[in-house]
Amino acid sequence: MNASQLHESEYSVFFATYIKALDNVELIEDLEISLHQFIKFVQNLPMDKFDFRYAEGKWTIKEIIQHLIDSERVFSYRAMRISRNDKTFLPGFDENLFVDNTDANSRTIQDLLAEFSAVRFSTLFLFKSLTDEQLMRVGTVSEHSVSVRALGFLTIGHQKHHQKIFEERYL
Repeated sequence: MNASQLHESEYSVFFATYIKALDNVELIEDLEISLHQFIKFVQNLPMDKFDFRYAEGKWTIKEIIQHLIDSERVFSYRAMRISRNDKTFLPGFDENLFVDNTDANSRTIQDLLAEFSAVRFSTLFLFKSLTDEQLMRVGTVSEHSVSVRALGFLTIGHQKHHQKIFEERYL
């Protein structure tokens, strides 16, 4: 399943930046490849950058990695609920509140990457288990329609978005 197959009605405008930035991305393959690329990228960053903020009030790299972990957990939970044909309205979440209530900066980068890997493997197992019919199911998140497969591509696009920010603003 390729990101180019998604229809704009499968995700909200808020998610469009992350999804439209994906070029010729296969869902299962790129969930796995992007994990390895991200870990390699982060492991090659200078140690003094992990606690660096490029401006007042901006997150550190450690906080962004924690944000990616938390967001992926939320996206996967939403995908599971919708794939199981649960029609319950799913609320949004306050990413700033989440980051403010972590202790990411006291953690080692190895610990954060290990947790990121564990979460991604869980996400991979979920998406590998889904049928084509389940991937096409649509639910409501924050008053917007979203398909299960769009949530998978969102996971990849969100990670790539933040990796690009690392490259542009932290290095």
